[in-house]
Amino acid sequence: MRVFYTVLLYTFMPLILLRMWWRGRKAPAYRQRWAERFGIAPALPETIPSSIWLHAVSVGEVQAVLPLLRQLIQRYPQQILVTTTTPTGSQHLRKALGDAVHHVYLPYDVPFAMQQFLRRQRPRLLLLVETELWPNLLHLCHQRGIQSVLINARMSARSARGYLRFARFTRQTLQYLACVAAQTEADAARFRQLGAPRVQVTGNIKFDIELPAQFAERADALRQLLGTERVCWIAASTHEGEEQILLQVQQQLRQQFPNLLLILVPRHPERFDTVAQLVTQLGLNLLRRSVQQPCRNEIDVYLADTMGELQYLYAGAEIAFVGGSLIERGGHNPLEPALVGLPVLSGVHVFNFADIYQQLVQTQGAVLVSDKDALKQQLTEWLADAALRKKWGQNARQYLLANAGALTNTLKIVEELLLIGLNTD
Repeated sequence: MRVFYTVLLYTFMPLILLRMWWRGRKAPAYRQRWAERFGIAPALPETIPSSIWLHAVSVGEVQAVLPLLRQLIQRYPQQILVTTTTPTGSQHLRKALGDAVHHVYLPYDVPFAMQQFLRRQRPRLLLLVETELWPNLLHLCHQRGIQSVLINARMSARSARGYLRFARFTRQTLQYLACVAAQTEADAARFRQLGAPRVQVTGNIKFDIELPAQFAERADALRQLLGTERVCWIAASTHEGEEQILLQVQQQLRQQFPNLLLILVPRHPERFDTVAQLVTQLGLNLLRRSVQQPCRNEIDVYLADTMGELQYLYAGAEIAFVGGSLIERGGHNPLEPALVGLPVLSGVHVFNFADIYQQLVQTQGAVLVSDKDALKQQLTEWLADAALRKKWGQNARQYLLANAGALTNTLKIVEELLLIGLNTD
Protein backbone atom coordinates (compact mmCIF):
# COMPACT_ATOMS: atom_id res chain seq x y z
CA MET A 1 0.00 0.00 0.00
CA ARG A 2 2.86 2.40 0.76
CA VAL A 3 4.24 1.76 -2.74
CA PHE A 4 0.86 2.70 -4.24
CA TYR A 5 0.77 5.83 -2.06
CA THR A 6 4.24 6.79 -3.29
CA VAL A 7 3.31 6.26 -6.94
CA LEU A 8 0.29 8.53 -6.44
CA LEU A 9 2.50 11.23 -4.95
CA TYR A 10 4.89 11.09 -7.91
CA THR A 11 1.94 11.11 -10.32
CA PHE A 12 0.38 14.21 -8.79
CA MET A 13 3.66 16.05 -8.16
CA PRO A 14 3.22 18.34 -11.22
CA LEU A 15 -0.19 19.39 -9.90
CA ILE A 16 1.24 19.95 -6.41
CA LEU A 17 3.95 22.18 -7.82
CA LEU A 18 1.45 24.02 -10.01
CA ARG A 19 -0.71 24.69 -6.96
CA MET A 20 2.35 26.08 -5.12
CA TRP A 21 3.09 28.35 -8.05
CA TRP A 22 -0.54 29.47 -8.19
CA ARG A 23 -0.58 30.30 -4.46
CA GLY A 24 2.57 32.30 -5.05
CA ARG A 25 0.57 34.87 -7.02
CA LYS A 26 -0.76 36.32 -3.78
CA ALA A 27 1.88 34.96 -1.38
CA PRO A 28 5.28 35.18 -3.14
CA ALA A 29 6.96 33.15 -0.37
CA TYR A 30 5.36 30.01 -1.87
CA ARG A 31 7.63 30.47 -4.91
CA GLN A 32 10.79 30.60 -2.82
CA ARG A 33 13.05 27.91 -1.29
CA TRP A 34 11.68 25.17 -3.56
CA ALA A 35 14.85 23.11 -3.21
CA GLU A 36 13.97 22.56 0.45
CA ARG A 37 10.71 20.92 -0.64
CA PHE A 38 12.88 18.17 -2.16
CA GLY A 39 15.27 17.77 0.76
CA ILE A 40 18.00 20.05 -0.58
CA ALA A 41 18.32 22.36 2.40
CA PRO A 42 21.18 23.85 4.42
CA ALA A 43 22.62 20.90 6.31
CA LEU A 44 22.99 20.64 10.07
CA PRO A 45 26.49 21.97 10.90
CA GLU A 46 29.13 19.24 11.14
CA THR A 47 30.03 20.43 14.64
CA ILE A 48 26.64 19.13 15.84
CA PRO A 49 26.49 15.31 15.98
CA SER A 50 22.71 15.04 15.48
CA SER A 51 19.48 16.99 15.81
CA ILE A 52 16.25 16.80 17.75
CA TRP A 53 13.69 17.41 15.03
CA LEU A 54 10.22 18.91 15.54
CA HIS A 55 7.75 19.35 12.69
CA ALA A 56 4.93 21.93 13.02
CA VAL A 57 2.83 22.58 9.93
CA SER A 58 1.90 26.25 10.18
CA VAL A 59 1.37 29.23 12.48
CA GLY A 60 -1.09 27.53 14.84
CA GLU A 61 1.11 24.51 15.46
CA VAL A 62 4.25 26.65 15.81
CA GLN A 63 2.51 28.88 18.34
CA ALA A 64 1.30 25.85 20.29
CA VAL A 65 4.76 24.30 20.68
CA LEU A 66 6.75 27.46 21.40
CA PRO A 67 6.86 26.68 25.16
CA LEU A 68 8.18 23.18 24.36
CA LEU A 69 10.75 24.55 21.90
CA ARG A 70 12.02 27.06 24.45
CA GLN A 71 12.51 24.25 26.98
CA LEU A 72 14.32 22.10 24.41
CA ILE A 73 16.58 25.00 23.39
CA GLN A 74 17.59 25.47 27.04
CA ARG A 75 18.40 21.77 27.47
CA TYR A 76 19.88 21.02 24.05
CA PRO A 77 21.24 24.30 22.64
CA GLN A 78 22.11 24.38 18.93
CA GLN A 79 20.63 20.89 18.45
CA ILE A 80 17.01 21.76 17.63
CA LEU A 81 15.77 21.40 14.05
CA VAL A 82 12.28 22.71 13.24
CA THR A 83 10.48 22.14 9.96
CA THR A 84 7.29 23.80 8.81
CA THR A 85 5.15 23.39 5.70
CA THR A 86 3.84 26.92 5.15
CA PRO A 87 5.73 30.20 4.68
CA THR A 88 3.61 31.81 7.40
CA GLY A 89 4.68 29.08 9.83
CA SER A 90 8.29 29.73 8.84
CA GLN A 91 7.93 33.48 9.36
CA HIS A 92 6.27 33.04 12.75
CA LEU A 93 9.00 30.66 13.91
CA ARG A 94 11.76 33.03 12.82
CA LYS A 95 10.08 35.98 14.53
CA ALA A 96 9.63 34.03 17.78
CA LEU A 97 12.95 32.17 18.02
CA GLY A 98 15.31 33.68 15.45
CA ASP A 99 18.50 31.65 15.02
CA ALA A 100 18.01 29.66 18.22
CA VAL A 101 16.77 26.76 16.06
CA HIS A 102 17.88 25.34 12.72
CA HIS A 103 14.91 25.77 10.37
CA VAL A 104 14.02 24.46 6.89
CA TYR A 105 10.83 23.35 5.13
CA LEU A 106 9.65 19.76 5.40
CA PRO A 107 10.21 18.02 2.05
CA TYR A 108 7.47 16.25 0.14
CA ASP A 109 6.83 12.72 1.38
CA VAL A 110 8.60 11.00 -1.53
CA PRO A 111 11.54 8.67 -0.74
CA PHE A 112 14.34 10.45 -2.61
CA ALA A 113 13.51 13.81 -0.99
CA MET A 114 13.15 12.37 2.50
CA GLN A 115 16.36 10.35 2.19
CA GLN A 116 18.26 13.43 1.10
CA PHE A 117 16.76 15.38 3.99
CA LEU A 118 17.64 12.76 6.61
CA ARG A 119 21.25 12.53 5.37
CA ARG A 120 21.67 16.29 5.63
CA GLN A 121 19.88 16.90 8.95
CA ARG A 122 20.91 13.74 10.89
CA PRO A 123 17.98 13.64 13.38
CA ARG A 124 18.02 11.22 16.31
CA LEU A 125 14.46 11.96 17.46
CA LEU A 126 11.42 13.18 15.51
CA LEU A 127 8.51 15.02 17.16
CA LEU A 128 5.45 15.37 14.93
CA VAL A 129 2.77 17.80 16.10
CA GLU A 130 -0.94 16.89 16.29
CA THR A 131 -1.94 14.81 13.21
CA GLU A 132 1.11 14.72 10.94
CA LEU A 133 1.26 11.10 9.73
CA TRP A 134 3.53 10.84 6.68
CA PRO A 135 4.03 7.17 5.69
CA ASN A 136 7.39 7.44 3.86
CA LEU A 137 8.82 9.79 6.46
CA LEU A 138 7.93 7.43 9.31
CA HIS A 139 9.08 4.35 7.38
CA LEU A 140 12.49 5.85 6.58
CA CYS A 141 12.97 7.09 10.16
CA HIS A 142 12.19 3.59 11.40
CA GLN A 143 14.74 2.11 8.98
CA ARG A 144 17.41 4.47 10.27
CA GLY A 145 16.62 3.84 13.94
CA ILE A 146 15.22 7.35 14.47
CA GLN A 147 12.57 7.36 17.20
CA SER A 148 9.33 9.09 16.12
CA VAL A 149 6.69 10.53 18.45
CA LEU A 150 3.34 12.15 17.70
CA ILE A 151 3.03 14.88 20.34
CA ASN A 152 -0.03 16.93 21.27
CA ALA A 153 -1.82 14.34 19.16
CA ARG A 154 -5.46 14.81 18.27
CA MET A 155 -7.80 12.66 16.23
CA SER A 156 -11.35 13.86 15.62
CA ALA A 157 -14.14 11.36 15.02
CA ARG A 158 -14.37 12.60 11.43
CA SER A 159 -10.63 12.09 10.81
CA ALA A 160 -10.72 8.65 12.42
CA ARG A 161 -13.47 7.56 10.04
CA GLY A 162 -11.30 8.71 7.13
CA TYR A 163 -8.27 6.77 8.33
CA LEU A 164 -10.42 3.66 8.90
CA ARG A 165 -11.09 3.53 5.16
CA PHE A 166 -7.44 2.55 4.83
CA ALA A 167 -7.28 0.62 8.09
CA ARG A 168 -4.40 -1.71 7.22
CA PHE A 169 -2.22 1.07 5.79
CA THR A 170 -2.99 3.31 8.76
CA ARG A 171 -2.10 0.55 11.22
CA GLN A 172 1.21 -0.09 9.43
CA THR A 173 2.07 3.61 9.53
CA LEU A 174 1.19 3.99 13.21
CA GLN A 175 3.37 1.00 14.08
CA TYR A 176 6.43 3.11 13.26
CA LEU A 177 5.67 5.51 16.12
CA ALA A 178 7.47 4.97 19.41
CA CYS A 179 4.65 6.80 21.18
CA VAL A 180 1.49 8.80 20.61
CA ALA A 181 1.15 11.55 23.23
CA ALA A 182 -2.59 12.26 22.98
CA GLN A 183 -4.40 15.39 24.13
CA THR A 184 -7.46 13.63 25.60
CA GLU A 185 -8.81 10.19 26.44
CA ALA A 186 -11.10 10.41 23.40
CA ASP A 187 -8.11 11.12 21.12
CA ALA A 188 -6.20 8.26 22.71
CA ALA A 189 -9.08 5.82 22.20
CA ARG A 190 -9.26 6.68 18.48
CA PHE A 191 -5.52 6.21 18.01
CA ARG A 192 -5.70 2.82 19.76
CA GLN A 193 -8.63 1.85 17.54
CA LEU A 194 -6.52 2.73 14.49
CA GLY A 195 -3.65 0.53 15.69
CA ALA A 196 -1.16 2.77 17.50
CA PRO A 197 0.91 0.45 19.75
CA ARG A 198 1.77 2.88 22.56
CA VAL A 199 -0.56 5.72 23.49
CA GLN A 200 -0.39 8.03 26.50
CA VAL A 201 -2.67 10.88 27.49
CA THR A 202 -0.41 13.85 28.19
CA GLY A 203 -2.86 16.73 27.81
CA ASN A 204 -2.81 19.62 25.38
CA ILE A 205 0.35 21.73 25.16
CA LYS A 206 -1.82 24.62 24.01
CA PHE A 207 -2.84 25.02 27.68
CA ASP A 208 0.79 25.78 28.55
CA ILE A 209 0.75 28.89 26.38
CA GLU A 210 2.92 31.76 27.58
CA LEU A 211 2.62 35.50 27.11
CA PRO A 212 5.42 36.91 24.91
CA ALA A 213 8.31 38.93 26.31
CA GLN A 214 7.47 42.59 27.02
CA PHE A 215 3.81 41.71 26.55
CA ALA A 216 2.35 44.37 28.85
CA GLU A 217 4.31 47.21 27.25
CA ARG A 218 3.47 46.20 23.66
CA ALA A 219 -0.17 45.52 24.48
CA ASP A 220 -0.47 48.93 26.15
CA ALA A 221 1.12 50.65 23.13
CA LEU A 222 -1.38 48.94 20.84
CA ARG A 223 -4.29 49.96 23.06
CA GLN A 224 -3.13 53.57 22.89
CA LEU A 225 -3.22 53.37 19.08
CA LEU A 226 -6.73 51.92 19.12
CA GLY A 227 -7.98 54.54 21.53
CA THR A 228 -8.41 53.86 25.23
CA GLU A 229 -11.97 55.23 25.20
CA ARG A 230 -13.21 52.80 22.55
CA VAL A 231 -14.82 49.38 23.07
CA CYS A 232 -13.18 46.78 20.81
CA TRP A 233 -14.09 43.30 19.73
CA ILE A 234 -11.74 41.13 17.70
CA ALA A 235 -12.51 38.61 14.97
CA ALA A 236 -9.38 36.46 14.64
CA SER A 237 -8.22 33.82 12.13
CA THR A 238 -11.14 34.51 9.81
CA HIS A 239 -11.69 32.84 6.43
CA GLU A 240 -13.46 33.65 3.21
CA GLY A 241 -17.20 33.46 3.81
CA GLU A 242 -16.89 34.76 7.38
CA GLU A 243 -15.72 38.35 6.95
CA GLN A 244 -18.90 39.40 5.13
CA ILE A 245 -21.00 38.20 8.09
CA LEU A 246 -18.73 39.81 10.68
CA LEU A 247 -18.64 43.14 8.87
CA GLN A 248 -22.42 43.22 8.52
CA VAL A 249 -22.74 42.59 12.27
CA GLN A 250 -20.27 45.42 12.93
CA GLN A 251 -22.35 47.74 10.73
CA GLN A 252 -25.48 46.98 12.71
CA LEU A 253 -23.82 47.15 16.14
CA ARG A 254 -22.25 50.54 15.39
CA GLN A 255 -25.76 52.00 15.34
CA GLN A 256 -26.34 50.84 18.91
CA PHE A 257 -22.74 51.22 20.15
CA PRO A 258 -21.28 54.17 18.21
CA ASN A 259 -17.88 53.80 19.90
CA LEU A 260 -17.44 50.19 18.79
CA LEU A 261 -14.33 49.09 16.87
CA LEU A 262 -13.81 45.74 15.13
CA ILE A 263 -10.26 44.39 14.99
CA LEU A 264 -10.28 42.04 11.99
CA VAL A 265 -7.50 39.44 11.61
CA PRO A 266 -7.70 37.28 8.45
CA ARG A 267 -6.10 33.86 8.83
CA HIS A 268 -4.02 34.02 5.64
CA PRO A 269 -1.85 37.06 4.79
CA GLU A 270 -2.43 36.68 1.05
CA ARG A 271 -6.06 37.71 1.71
CA PHE A 272 -5.27 41.00 3.47
CA ASP A 273 -5.89 43.14 0.36
CA THR A 274 -9.05 41.23 -0.58
CA VAL A 275 -10.51 41.73 2.89
CA ALA A 276 -9.56 45.41 2.84
CA GLN A 277 -11.51 45.82 -0.41
CA LEU A 278 -14.51 44.06 1.12
CA VAL A 279 -14.50 46.46 4.08
CA THR A 280 -14.55 49.54 1.84
CA GLN A 281 -17.15 48.01 -0.51
CA LEU A 282 -19.51 47.71 2.44
CA GLY A 283 -19.04 51.40 3.19
CA LEU A 284 -17.08 50.92 6.42
CA ASN A 285 -14.13 53.11 7.38
CA LEU A 286 -10.88 51.13 7.39
CA LEU A 287 -7.47 51.54 9.03
CA ARG A 288 -4.71 49.02 8.39
CA ARG A 289 -2.41 47.97 11.21
CA SER A 290 0.64 48.21 8.97
CA VAL A 291 0.39 52.02 8.68
CA GLN A 292 0.96 52.34 12.46
CA GLN A 293 -1.36 55.33 12.87
CA PRO A 294 -3.79 56.15 15.71
CA CYS A 295 -7.32 54.87 15.21
CA ARG A 296 -9.68 57.83 14.85
CA ASN A 297 -13.25 57.67 16.17
CA GLU A 298 -14.76 57.35 12.69
CA ILE A 299 -12.81 54.13 11.98
CA ASP A 300 -15.10 51.09 11.95
CA VAL A 301 -12.58 48.33 11.21
CA TYR A 302 -8.93 47.96 12.21
CA LEU A 303 -7.44 45.43 9.76
CA ALA A 304 -4.54 43.50 11.28
CA ASP A 305 -2.39 43.02 8.17
CA THR A 306 0.79 42.09 10.04
CA MET A 307 2.16 38.77 11.30
CA GLY A 308 3.01 37.51 14.77
CA GLU A 309 0.91 40.01 16.73
CA LEU A 310 -2.28 38.11 17.45
CA GLN A 311 -1.74 37.79 21.20
CA TYR A 312 -1.22 41.55 21.52
CA LEU A 313 -4.30 42.20 19.41
CA TYR A 314 -6.36 40.00 21.72
CA ALA A 315 -5.15 42.12 24.63
CA GLY A 316 -6.53 45.20 22.89
CA ALA A 317 -10.08 43.83 22.81
CA GLU A 318 -12.91 43.09 25.25
CA ILE A 319 -14.52 40.20 23.34
CA ALA A 320 -13.02 37.64 20.95
CA PHE A 321 -14.58 35.84 18.01
CA VAL A 322 -12.42 32.93 16.78
CA GLY A 323 -12.83 32.16 13.09
CA GLY A 324 -12.83 29.11 10.88
CA SER A 325 -16.03 28.23 12.69
CA LEU A 326 -18.91 29.91 10.84
CA ILE A 327 -17.81 27.79 7.87
CA GLU A 328 -16.77 24.14 8.02
CA ARG A 329 -13.05 24.61 8.68
CA GLY A 330 -13.10 23.12 12.17
CA GLY A 331 -12.28 26.28 14.11
CA HIS A 332 -9.05 27.67 15.57
CA ASN A 333 -7.46 27.89 19.00
CA PRO A 334 -9.73 29.61 21.59
CA LEU A 335 -7.12 29.44 24.34
CA GLU A 336 -5.12 32.45 23.14
CA PRO A 337 -7.96 34.89 23.90
CA ALA A 338 -8.73 32.96 27.11
CA LEU A 339 -5.16 33.61 28.28
CA VAL A 340 -5.82 37.36 28.41
CA GLY A 341 -9.24 36.91 29.99
CA LEU A 342 -11.55 37.43 27.03
CA PRO A 343 -14.95 35.80 26.66
CA VAL A 344 -14.90 33.69 23.49
CA LEU A 345 -17.39 33.49 20.62
CA SER A 346 -17.22 30.95 17.80
CA GLY A 347 -19.40 29.41 15.18
CA VAL A 348 -20.62 25.85 15.61
CA HIS A 349 -18.02 24.24 13.27
CA VAL A 350 -15.28 23.66 15.85
CA PHE A 351 -14.51 19.96 15.41
CA ASN A 352 -10.73 20.62 15.49
CA PHE A 353 -11.11 21.77 19.11
CA ALA A 354 -14.31 19.96 20.05
CA ASP A 355 -13.34 18.96 23.60
CA ILE A 356 -11.89 22.36 24.46
CA TYR A 357 -14.96 24.20 23.21
CA GLN A 358 -17.31 21.80 24.96
CA GLN A 359 -15.58 22.44 28.28
CA LEU A 360 -15.29 26.18 27.70
CA VAL A 361 -19.02 26.33 27.06
CA GLN A 362 -19.72 24.28 30.19
CA THR A 363 -17.57 26.59 32.33
CA GLN A 364 -19.25 29.68 30.83
CA GLY A 365 -16.11 30.89 29.12
CA ALA A 366 -17.37 30.58 25.53
CA VAL A 367 -20.56 30.68 23.47
CA LEU A 368 -21.12 28.97 20.11
CA VAL A 369 -23.36 30.80 17.64
CA SER A 370 -25.07 29.27 14.62
CA ASP A 371 -25.54 32.33 12.43
CA LYS A 372 -25.28 36.10 12.05
CA ASP A 373 -28.34 36.83 14.21
CA ALA A 374 -27.09 34.70 17.10
CA LEU A 375 -23.66 36.34 16.83
CA LYS A 376 -25.17 39.81 16.97
CA GLN A 377 -27.41 38.88 19.91
CA GLN A 378 -24.54 37.54 22.03
CA LEU A 379 -22.28 40.47 21.20
CA THR A 380 -25.06 42.87 22.13
CA GLU A 381 -25.52 41.17 25.50
CA TRP A 382 -21.82 41.34 26.37
CA LEU A 383 -21.28 44.85 25.00
CA ALA A 384 -24.15 46.14 27.12
CA ASP A 385 -22.80 44.62 30.35
CA ALA A 386 -19.09 45.06 31.13
CA ALA A 387 -19.32 43.07 34.37
CA LEU A 388 -20.93 40.12 32.59
CA ARG A 389 -18.33 39.92 29.83
CA LYS A 390 -15.55 40.26 32.42
CA LYS A 391 -17.01 37.32 34.37
CA TRP A 392 -17.10 35.13 31.25
CA GLY A 393 -13.53 36.15 30.40
CA GLN A 394 -12.34 35.21 33.88
CA ASN A 395 -14.07 31.83 33.53
CA ALA A 396 -12.22 31.21 30.26
CA ARG A 397 -8.86 32.10 31.82
CA GLN A 398 -9.45 29.90 34.88
CA TYR A 399 -10.31 26.96 32.63
CA LEU A 400 -7.01 27.46 30.78
CA LEU A 401 -4.90 27.65 33.94
CA ALA A 402 -6.59 24.60 35.48
CA ASN A 403 -5.63 22.40 32.54
CA ALA A 404 -1.93 23.28 32.20
CA GLY A 405 0.72 20.57 32.62
CA ALA A 406 1.01 18.85 29.23
CA LEU A 407 4.40 20.46 28.64
CA THR A 408 5.93 18.62 31.62
CA ASN A 409 4.40 15.31 30.52
CA THR A 410 5.66 15.72 26.95
CA LEU A 411 9.19 16.65 28.03
CA LYS A 412 9.30 13.50 30.14
CA ILE A 413 8.55 11.34 27.08
CA VAL A 414 11.14 13.21 25.00
CA GLU A 415 13.87 12.73 27.56
CA GLU A 416 13.02 9.03 28.04
CA LEU A 417 13.35 8.40 24.30
CA LEU A 418 16.57 10.38 24.07
CA LEU A 419 17.97 8.28 26.92
CA ILE A 420 16.96 5.09 25.09
CA GLY A 421 18.70 6.39 21.99
CA LEU A 422 21.91 7.08 23.93
CA ASN A 423 21.86 3.59 25.43
CA THR A 424 21.50 1.94 22.01
CA ASP A 425 24.22 3.98 20.26
